[in-house]
Amino acid sequence: MAGYAGIWLAGAAAVLTPQMALAASKKAPPLYLETPEGQKPRVVITADPELDDNNSLIRYLLYSTDYRTEGLVYASSQFHWTGDGKGTKLSVPGREYTRIPNNPCPCTSWRWSPDERFIDDAVAAYAKAYPNLKVHNKDYPTPELLKSKIRWGNVQFDGEMDKDTPGSDLIKKLLLDDEEAPIYLHAWGGGSTIARALKSIEDQYKGTKQWAAIRAKVIRKAILHPSGDQDDTYVKYIKPNWPEIRYRQLAGGLALGYNAQNAVSLEDAAYLSSDWMEKNISSRGSLGERERVWGDGKQMVKGDIFDFFGFSGKSADELRKEGYVVWTPLRDKGEFLGEGDTDTFLNLVNNGLRGYRDNSFGGWGGYSKADPTHGGFGSADFAAMMANMQRGERKRAPTHPFLAAAQRDWAERFKWAVTPTYAGANHNPSVSVVGPHQIVAKPGQVLKFSTKSSDPDGDKIAFKWWNWKEAGTYKGDLAVTGEAGGRASLTIPADAKPGDMFQIIVEASDVRPEPLSHYDKVLISIAK
Repeated sequence: MAGYAGIWLAGAAAVLTPQMALAASKKAPPLYLETPEGQKPRVVITADPELDDNNSLIRYLLYSTDYRTEGLVYASSQFHWTGDGKGTKLSVPGREYTRIPNNPCPCTSWRWSPDERFIDDAVAAYAKAYPNLKVHNKDYPTPELLKSKIRWGNVQFDGEMDKDTPGSDLIKKLLLDDEEAPIYLHAWGGGSTIARALKSIEDQYKGTKQWAAIRAKVIRKAILHPSGDQDDTYVKYIKPNWPEIRYRQLAGGLALGYNAQNAVSLEDAAYLSSDWMEKNISSRGSLGERERVWGDGKQMVKGDIFDFFGFSGKSADELRKEGYVVWTPLRDKGEFLGEGDTDTFLNLVNNGLRGYRDNSFGGWGGYSKADPTHGGFGSADFAAMMANMQRGERKRAPTHPFLAAAQRDWAERFKWAVTPTYAGANHNPSVSVVGPHQIVAKPGQVLKFSTKSSDPDGDKIAFKWWNWKEAGTYKGDLAVTGEAGGRASLTIPADAKPGDMFQIIVEASDVRPEPLSHYDKVLISIAK
C-alpha cells in the first residue's frame, strides 16, 4: 500500500537543511564521527560466556543484515575468566564469590569452561540457517565472513589488560584505520579487551609527534556500548585517560534481562511466555536450539553453581541443597530466560528509528545517555539486586511502546531461518515521512505530516503516530492526530520552551495477525 507525500508547516518554521549542516561542519574538524548516510554501522561485540550473552548473540546474528560486523571477541568479566593455566590465583573484593558460603577464591579461574566456544557455536548455527536467511534478505553476511571476525581477547583474569591479545589488536587496528566512520564497541562482559586496545595505542604513540592526532582520531571513532562496567576497567582506565570517548549506558530499553517477566507489563510478558517461546523461537531450527530457555537441561559451564536455569521440576530449596545459588525466582519450563545485553545493539537495527545517531538518539535499545556507572555491578548495588531478584521484587513497568513489535520482529527472523521461500514468511513494510526530518518550530504552531509507504508482500498498512515523550525533553503532553493515508497533524504546546525537543514517531504495520512494523521519526526543536 502506498501513502502520500509532504510536510506542511502552518506559520514560519525553520528547517535544518543538509546544506546548513554541511556548512556548519566545515567550520572545524569534527570532534565525533557519525556513520555516513547510506552506510551500515561498524560493530565489534565483546562477550563473556554468560548465558544471556549467548542469547543476545543469537539475536545479534539474526539482525546482522543491519550492520558491518567487524569483530566477535571472547572477553572476560568479574563473572567469567579463564585463568592463565599456570596456577595463578585471583580474588577481588566484592565479587559474587565473596558473597557465597564457602568462598572458593582466591581461585585459578571462575565460571569458564576449558573448551569454551559459544561464539563459534553460534556462528556455526547461523551457518546452517544462512541458506534460508539470505532468501529473505540478501544482506545477511556469509558464515565465512563472520567466522573470520572471531577473536580471543583479554580473558585470563577479571580486569586484566596488561597484554595485547588478538581481540585487542583487532580493535586497535579498527580505531587506527583510515575509514572515517565510528566503531561501536560493545562490552557485554568486561571492558578489558577494549581498554587494552586503547592502552596499547597510548603506549605506542604517547610522547610522539603523532600523539595528538592519533588521540583525536580514536576519540572521533570510538563509541562504547557497555552492559555495565563489569570489571571496573572503564572507571579505572578508560574514563580517566579517555574521558571524551562516547559512553552510551542506556535507559528505557526493552528490559530483556533476567527475570524480565516480573519487570515488564503483563501485556508485554505474553511475549516471554513458554508457549510463545516454543512456538516462535526455541522450536525454529539451529538458532532456536541454541537459545537458552528455562528448564532446557543445559549449562554454559558444567557445575556452575549460578547456572541453575536448565533444571526443571526442582524447587528452589532442592537446588540450594545441591549447592546452587538461586538468585532469581524459578520460571516455567520453556519461558524466556534473559538477554541482558541485547539493548546495547538494538538502536543499530535498521528499523527506521535511527536510534544510534546523535541527532536522533533513541530506539528499541533505549533513549537516554545515562551517566557512566558500574551498571549495578558494584558490591552494594549487586548485593541489593541479587536480594531483590531472589524475592521477585521488581515493579512492573508500563507497556513498552516497542517491546511487542520487537519480539514479533525477532520471531519472524527465526521463521526466515527455517523458511526456504520468500512467500513462506512475512516481511517488514517501509515508511518514510516526506520532507525534512529535523524542524525548528514555535509554540502554538500547527504541523502536518504525510508519508510514503509500501509493503513487499502486498499487505495493507496501518499507521500509528505518537510523541515519544521519554526520548524528548518536553515532559508535558502532546497529542499527535493520525489521519487517513498515513497523514498526521499536531500543535506545538503553548508552554514549550526554547530548546525543548520532541521525537514524533510514525509506526507502519502490515495488517496481519502477527504484524511486522517499521518506523520513521521527525525531530522538532523549539526555536530559541
